[in-house]
Amino acid sequence: MSTHIAAAVTTSSPASGLAGRTAILMYGVAAYTFFLGVFLYMIGFVGGFGVPKGIDDGATGSVGAALAIDVALLGLFAVQHMVMARPAFKAWWTQFVPPAAERSTFVLAASALLALLAWQWRPFPGVVWSIEHPVAVGIVWAIYALGWGIVLYATFLIDHFELFGLRQVIAHALGRSARPAAFTERSLYRVVRHPLMLGFLVAFWAAPVMTWGRLVFAGIITAWVLLAIRIEERTLVWLHGEQYEGYRRRVPALLPRIGRRRA
Repeated sequence: MSTHIAAAVTTSSPASGLAGRTAILMYGVAAYTFFLGVFLYMIGFVGGFGVPKGIDDGATGSVGAALAIDVALLGLFAVQHMVMARPAFKAWWTQFVPPAAERSTFVLAASALLALLAWQWRPFPGVVWSIEHPVAVGIVWAIYALGWGIVLYATFLIDHFELFGLRQVIAHALGRSARPAAFTERSLYRVVRHPLMLGFLVAFWAAPVMTWGRLVFAGIITAWVLLAIRIEERTLVWLHGEQYEGYRRRVPALLPRIGRRRA
């Protein structure tokens, strides 16, 4: 769920043969395809429609056991995401994984953990709130769709194909260097620093029927997002220095400033 690209420059090794470059390209395309499938599944999973198993589907059992399993699943994803995204880990990891495939490996691992979460998630009985009026229900579903739209749009504002590893493996296959996307401050990034995270939060909380299971999901993800932003911004300051510090002073992290003109 990174909001800015912070990967190191990826270069193609002269020793990489055509077969090796092709294999890495196919690996990157497969990782991206898997991510895309999981991303679309998660839209239905969280919303509870169009997929074999939604967030409120499945047999209910002990609340304590369900909570332990669900927290562990969310914790695995959070730890993987935060550890593998750090520059120090990347520097160590690329001793074993080709640099061109590093981002694809990150994407593959994150997607696999999301797929595991959707498969093994345990529902909770009970409803926290339920909206009955058809117009209100329609508005909430529109907000849900808007949240996912913000997520997707934000990825293209930075560099969607680099964020998910395709640009790196294509450049490697062509024997070129793939440089990370430059720091961006346009469109949604002029309003909030982390529109991608904001989109997720909007989608996760926009529920015509909020069950206890979805509340646990949304609550833990929200806490993780707030922590992840603090950790990620330390990396962004290290990468971009005063440019990002100035950006951070001007633009709020998640909640847009209403009615305030920027200097």
